[in-house]
Amino acid sequence: MKDRYDIAILLGSLRKASLNRKLAEALTGLAPDNLAFRFVDTGNLPLYNTDLDEENVPEAWSSFRASIRQADGVLFVTPEYNRSVPGALKNAIDVGSRPAGQSAWKGTPAGIVTGSPGGIGGFGANHHLRQSLVFLDMPAMHQPEAYIGGLATLFDGDGRIARDDTRDFLKRFMSSFADWVARNAAG
Repeated sequence: MKDRYDIAILLGSLRKASLNRKLAEALTGLAPDNLAFRFVDTGNLPLYNTDLDEENVPEAWSSFRASIRQADGVLFVTPEYNRSVPGALKNAIDVGSRPAGQSAWKGTPAGIVTGSPGGIGGFGANHHLRQSLVFLDMPAMHQPEAYIGGLATLFDGDGRIARDDTRDFLKRFMSSFADWVARNAAG
């Protein structure tokens, strides 16, 4: 067991003022001290194309893959687009999984938090993402599940979670995620 675990945060939304970005930032403040977080950019990745892996691998892909490989765990925080994950996040998953047999994701423990201004909190995206993680051989934390609805009214003026019950739930989620990473991280 390590003293601190390096956690890569991947956001589904690319917007600077994204509610899911605010949620991810709030989550880092609710986590146990044994988790160290860093946001990994997915918006600069060229769309995955096998030809590029065979001819001239984009530097953005190489850097992204190296960043994921060094992580002890990955926390996905994403909205739902059309009952699935946003395209940039799906592209990042594809980039990290290639070339075949060299997946940067393999064996890395994962947690998923989906958020939405609506009531179902990104349920479809959460479960669609889980399908990919199974294929990628990423042990995804099963419980507690985190579908956070009402994001538009969730934060106070300082970007903190305004509702005590939601803050308490997310603190428990992050504690469970820390335990999950400690049990499943390699080395």
